[in-house]
Amino acid sequence: MGIPTYAPHPVPGLPARVRIYEVGPRDGLQNEAAVVPAEVKVEFIERLVAAGLRTVETTSFVHPRWVPQLADAAEVLARLAPAPGVRFPVLVPNERGLDRALEAGVQEIAVFGSVTETFARKNLNRTVDESLDMFAPVVARAREEGLQVRAYLSMCFGDPWEGSVPVERVVDVAARIMSLGATELSLGDTIGVATPGHVTALITSLTEAGIAADDLAVHFHDTYGQALANTLAALGSGVSTVDAAAGGLGGCPYAKSATGNLSTEDLVWQLHGLGIETGVDLSALVSTSVWMAEQLGRPSPSRVVQALAKELTEV
Repeated sequence: MGIPTYAPHPVPGLPARVRIYEVGPRDGLQNEAAVVPAEVKVEFIERLVAAGLRTVETTSFVHPRWVPQLADAAEVLARLAPAPGVRFPVLVPNERGLDRALEAGVQEIAVFGSVTETFARKNLNRTVDESLDMFAPVVARAREEGLQVRAYLSMCFGDPWEGSVPVERVVDVAARIMSLGATELSLGDTIGVATPGHVTALITSLTEAGIAADDLAVHFHDTYGQALANTLAALGSGVSTVDAAAGGLGGCPYAKSATGNLSTEDLVWQLHGLGIETGVDLSALVSTSVWMAEQLGRPSPSRVVQALAKELTEV
């Protein structure tokens, strides 16, 4: 039968096109207990690109002791063929990670910071101030090399140890990390507690502080079923880059209450229904997530994948 199509119904005030920043191969797989072979990771990335995704975060150059799943970072990148118009950013934790990324010929990196002190210590074994000091030479060197630098900020809406996170705290840390030279800032709802009004308030405060909505991305987890609602609020506030993971893969190894990322398929279904361009072939994307679920030995949690997988197999 194939995927059913329905007429889009645009909503005024939303962007005409959204850039999807696909994090499945890195953020989605990093929590998997069983190591996924490099050849499977490469095929996953290639399938995502074939489905129309143009930014695919591939891996991380973190020490293998901390994230064994990504110990094959250099091998995965070496196996990937260049794809015109496609960006393959990688996460780097420090200058040694940057050295490895540059050796691999990476053109775009990301650093991963925290708004809250407790999570900064648990994730980076540093205070927030110390982590910013660690990122400063990484960002400076990367920019000197002509690389784009994304800055992730986790716990922007709530922290499992500290509770509510004041908007003013997020704005302060965001301004400081952007002042290092980062070219994009991704706001992480690491444990999925954000609600639409909170999202709007934070983005408004950031833009009032001089951080343009064009330089922002949002990274929602669906712990409380709010990821799509929060995405819509962000789009209405001028953001047009949304992080998502194919099949709803992912979580966070240092925040046990964090569940899966916003599913790319769920996001695409919503965006296409709003008449917003993504460049993504939803049929190919669903097929990819069904294939990856088979590799992992469990069904995808994505509602759209569950709804459409049967449609793709029926004649």
